[in-house]
Formats: sequence, C-alpha cells, structure tokens
Amino acid sequence: MRVYLIVFCLISCTVNGQIVYSITEETERGVSVGNIAKDLGINAATLSSRKFRVITGSSKQYFNIDVSTGALSIKEPIDREQVCELKSTCFLNYELVLENPLELYRMEFKVLDINDNSPSFALSEYHINVAEFLSPGARFALPTARDSDEGSNSVQNYTLSPDDHFCLEMQTHGDGSKYPELVLEKALDREQQATHRLILTAKDGGNPPKSGDIQVIVTVLDTNDNAPEFEHSVYRASILENSPNGTLVVQVHATDLDEGPNGEVRYSFSNSTAADLQQMFLINPHTGEVAVNGILAVQRPLLEMLIEARDKGAFGMSSTAKLLVEITDVNNHAPEITIASLSSPIPEDAVPGTVIALLSIMDKDPGENGKITCQIPDNLPFQLKPSLENYYSLVTSGLLDRELISEYNITITATDLGSPPTTTQKTLWVQISDVNDNPPVFIADACDVSVEENNPLGAFLYQVSASDPDVGENGRVSYALRNSTVAGSALASILSVSLANGSIYAKRAFDFEQLRSFHFQVEAKDNGSPALSTAITVNVYISDQNDNAPAILYPTSQNGSVAVEIVPRLADEGYLVTKVVADDDDNAQNAWLSYHLAHSSDSTLFRLVPHSGELRTTRSMRSTDFLKHKVVVVVRDHGDPPLSSTVTVGILLADSLPQALPDFDDSGDPPPLLNTTNLYLIVSLACVSCVFAAFLLFLTLARLCRCQTSHHHGCCTCYMLEVAGVGKLTHTYLYRASIGLGPEGISETKKGWHKSRLQFLIHGKLIHCRETMIFYFLRFFQ
Repeated sequence: MRVYLIVFCLISCTVNGQIVYSITEETERGVSVGNIAKDLGINAATLSSRKFRVITGSSKQYFNIDVSTGALSIKEPIDREQVCELKSTCFLNYELVLENPLELYRMEFKVLDINDNSPSFALSEYHINVAEFLSPGARFALPTARDSDEGSNSVQNYTLSPDDHFCLEMQTHGDGSKYPELVLEKALDREQQATHRLILTAKDGGNPPKSGDIQVIVTVLDTNDNAPEFEHSVYRASILENSPNGTLVVQVHATDLDEGPNGEVRYSFSNSTAADLQQMFLINPHTGEVAVNGILAVQRPLLEMLIEARDKGAFGMSSTAKLLVEITDVNNHAPEITIASLSSPIPEDAVPGTVIALLSIMDKDPGENGKITCQIPDNLPFQLKPSLENYYSLVTSGLLDRELISEYNITITATDLGSPPTTTQKTLWVQISDVNDNPPVFIADACDVSVEENNPLGAFLYQVSASDPDVGENGRVSYALRNSTVAGSALASILSVSLANGSIYAKRAFDFEQLRSFHFQVEAKDNGSPALSTAITVNVYISDQNDNAPAILYPTSQNGSVAVEIVPRLADEGYLVTKVVADDDDNAQNAWLSYHLAHSSDSTLFRLVPHSGELRTTRSMRSTDFLKHKVVVVVRDHGDPPLSSTVTVGILLADSLPQALPDFDDSGDPPPLLNTTNLYLIVSLACVSCVFAAFLLFLTLARLCRCQTSHHHGCCTCYMLEVAGVGKLTHTYLYRASIGLGPEGISETKKGWHKSRLQFLIHGKLIHCRETMIFYFLRFFQ
C-alpha cells in the first residue's frame, strides 16, 4: 500500500505566525513535506545563527528540519490511530522559536486518515441461542465491529453469509448510529439442524475496502421465546471526573414478558464494550446500577458502552442498550508554566520593550477550567504580553539600573478560571549585566595636602581614591596626572602618581622659600568602553622648616672689615649707637628674630634691646673711657633647633669724623683677661721673672763671697729695671738691691748699667724691648 500512497503537503495558511500542513498518515521516512524558511519568509541561512529550534509536547519526533536549508521532511511514519485515538480530526502542534530577534511561529500538521485498519470484532466467535418455536421475524443482536479509521474508512456495512433461516438487517440507535441484527426468516427445527454457523462480515468504505469477520454460532433451543427489553435504547448520564469509587452513574432497567427464570433478567457489559471501560465502571447484575469502579483517567469527554440484559431461561435471551456517559470536567489540573526561552543576563541599558523570556502556559482542563490569566508583581520594571495562543512574552517596561538592583526574582502567577480556581507560580531569576554608565567618583572635588620642605625624594604625599559602582573592567579605576606646569616646570618632573592606587609621591625636594603652594589635578579613569573619567584638584601647601639662618642687613662689612660706628665722647645714657637690622627667609616662628649681645669690650657701657636690635649706651661717656670699643651681636631665630648669625660692630669715641678710621683688628681695647694669648704671655712673664730672680739671688750670694775677701772698702750694687707696658701692665716697677759695707756707707753704681723698658702688646702682637737688659746682666756677672 505504501508504494501507492500519495503525500499531500499543502500550506493551508500562514496567518498570525501560524502555518498548517496536511499529510497522510504512514508517509514514509524522508518524504519532503515543505520548506519552513520559504513558507515563513525567513532566510534559511540565518536559521542556525538564530538558534532555530522546535518545541513540541510530543515525546516522539515525527519530522526532521534541515537547519541549513529549512527543508521539512518525514522522520518517523505517523500512525493516526495511535496518535489521535478516536478523535475525528487529528492535529499535531509544534512551535518554532527563533532568537535575535525572538520570533515564534506555530506549525500544525493535519494527519489525514488512510484505510490502514480493517474492521475487527472483540471476539473470534459469537454465540446465539434461539428457541425453535420462535416465529419468523424474531430478531437477535449481533456484535458490532470497530475500525480505528475515520470517516468513510471506518465500518460502513455488514454482510452475512447465505443461510435459509437467517438474514441480516441494519438498525439505527437513537443517536443515529447503526448496528446489525440477525432476523429469523424461517422457523427453525432443532431436530433437523441444532446449530447454524454464520459468518458476519464488516466492511469499511476504503478503496479498496477492508473487512473483518466473526463466526456467529446459532444454537437452537426449545424454550424462552421472549427477550428482555430495555426501557430506553440509549441511556445518558453525566458525572464529575473526580467522582470516587462507588459513585452511581445510572441505573438501567429491562423487562422480560416471560415468567419464572425465563423472565429474570441479569445485566452485564456487552463484549463489544472496551475492556478499559469495563474496568472503569461496575454494573450490578441484579439491579442494573452502573457505578464508578476506578479513576476516570480518560481524555475523551464522552464514553460509550453497551449494556446487555439477559434472562435466566434455559435458553436465555438478551437485548442491548447503549450507555453514553459524559465526563464533566473538574478543575483538577493546575496551569503548567514552561520557559520556552530566557535571555539572562540582560544589559542595564536595554530599552523598554526588550523581550526577556518566552513562556508557554497550558492547562489540561477543558472549557473555562482551562482558560488562564497570567500576571507578575506590579512593582517590577517588567510586563507580560500575550503572544500566540498559550504563549506570553516577558518584556521590559522601564529603565534598568544594575547599580540599584543587580538581579530580579520575577514570580509569574498563572490562575485558571475554574471554580475554585487553581494557581501555579514560577520564579524567573533575571540578572542585569553591567554597562559603563558611571564615571569614577571622588569623595570631594578637592583636597588639601601639607608637606614639609626639604622632603626626601620619593616621599609619599597623599593618596586619592575614587570609587566606581560599575563592575569588572567598567569599575576598575586607574589614576594619572593631568598635564600642567608648576612654577615653570612640568608637573611630571615634580610629582608621580601610582596608576593602581592613586598614591602621590614627590620626585624632588620642595623649598618653602621658592614655592609655598601649588595645585594640580589627578584624573581617575575607568577601563570601560568608552572610558569615563573625573578629576580631583589637589592643593599642596609646603610647610616651613628652619633651614635659613638670619641674614644681617645692617650694619654691613666690606671685604671682611669691621663695621665702625662713631659715638660722641660725651654721649648721654641711652644714646642710640646703631640698630642691627636682620631678616630671615623662613616663616612664622622660624623667622621670629631676637638680638643678643655676645661680647662687648666694656660690658658696663653698652646694652642691646632684644626685640628691636637697638644698641644703646647704658651710661654717660667718661673721659677715662677707651676710645675704641668692639661689640659682637648675635641674631637668633625661634626655630627648632634655632639658627643664628653674628655681626661685629666697632665703636669709635670721637666728636668728629676722623680722616682715617683706626684698625679695630689691632685696637688697644682691653681684651678678656684669660684668653689664650694672655694666658701664654702671663706664663712666659712668670717664667722670665722666676729666672731673673734666681739670677739675682745667685749673683748676690756670689758678691757677698767676694766682699768678704776685700780688704779696703765695701761693695754696693744697684739694679734698676723699669718695665712699662700697655694693657694690664700699666705700672713701672723699680727693683733695687744695695749692700752697704763699712761705716762710710759708700754706694757704688756699676758702669754699663742702663735702664730698660719692656713694652708688651696684647692680642697676639710681638713683644718689643727697646733696650736689652739681659745682655748687660750677663756681661756684668762674668
């Protein structure tokens, strides 16, 4: 038969994204059905890149789609009777999903029936007992055949093998269905023929037609010539699909005009009733009550059963009635939510209306119980929009901001319209991906940094820090100095900044006296694309260190000479001799100056005002005061540690300006008593005096010895030494030695003796002797 099958592949419609194909069942593998891409107007080359896929609720895949060409072909032959059971029309539903952009199409396959099933009877043979006394015209029920095909391919007529006593007639039920009956045409004679074997043939309307046979065995009996009769040929009942066991469906009733056992009726399901229905329902053989005997797990809303009433006669007679049971749906199925497609994460700059997910929401209940309403919470920037039948699209309805909310748990609630309604919830987890929409942010627009001058090279100054709420590369911040100059120098030659953490370092030492403050900008830039940046202004204030000693501005000296101030000889007390003026390049207390008198040739004559530097006389001048004086002034700042400078001022007491200033480096001012030079001079003088005294003593003793040997007169020696000096040695000393011998008291002065005056110059000058006495002493004592 398959060789002669004609494949009908016809595009019926493509309205609202739906396409319908018609195909006959049992079509062989590989047979082309159509081209999806061509029929839907889609470029076949994009099917693979757009992640083309087919969604179906069937566990078996009957079709094959070539992604590269869009060709649709048979993958597995379809058995309409297996797929659609007893449905009059058979459809297979598929959904086609394309992404980028997301598109949904519905594809239906109408499976056309072919005459591939023969009529069949439930039994291989059927027995009928017929009383021989029955008159012609008596009727007997015959079994009906079942054919899984539909329409004209199902059972159309019955034929009976030729027999002299029986013929076949077709009868019609109240619902219009036909069934065969065996009609007695000629009275029976059990003694001539006790059993009649007939062949009942059921034929369908296919081309060529198919048929099925059953052997009808008629046994001729002698008694019970009345069959039970039902009150109704068709019984109708309606029950809820969740009815428990024992629920009464209907009670049938048949009467038999016979009396005794021949009139007692027993009820049972006819052998023509499907076995699953006989297990689902239970009939009371005595009362005719039909009750539920199991779970009503059927997909058909209308169940058809045949009930047989048979009497208890020796040759029991029977009749049948049809029972139609309508299963009333109960809302016992909750909606089913299936995620057909989900795009997560989605960028935070997605425009409103962006499709995030495609949902399939189904309810197996029919009617109102299967109608669904679907919703999501109102406080979310998302919206559910109906798509095709039983499909919803989840789209954005507002702007997204990952920095505020980085993910959403969207609860989808599906509720049917049953009574009471049933609800199903499903939660979608949607992540928001980052977009570089936030620049780095500093805590403030500017910051102040203080650094001491004379800092070491590479000294850490400050660390700027910017935060970026973005993530990943969009939130990774790097730092750099913006191009600028400071005091005529490039900023990069003065400072450096760490690219990673924003630490600022000094590349050279700062000098407060040259640069007290400056400012620059540090730029923070993220690594997004495009990169975003911001800047902070850094104000650097250089603090002072005491690294400069006071500078003497007045009085000044030239070529190392001492500055000279002239004071009247008769100046009064408090006379302003001079004012020392100094300056310090440092700042604040490092530049606060005080003036101190370090040395003065006459400490009683001059005083120095500490804060103004004025040098004044402490008393009136006297005529006995020295004409030249030297004063050393120390100027000291208040730094820690303090620094100082000194200046030497020469003071000349004169009533008028002399033609030439004296040399204050060789002045006659009394020096300090115990300086190094004076100490050496004193020790030298003491040594010479000791030697001289020793010589005098020695010579005196020698002369005494000589005088004692002299016979005519005594001897007298006179020595005189006058020493005059400048400085502390201001007196003349006279040394005289005389020895008188004899009563005359004669004195004799040795010739060759001369006065000698020694002058000593203090402050490191040479000691001059106008006349050298030592030479004469040596000659005399020879």
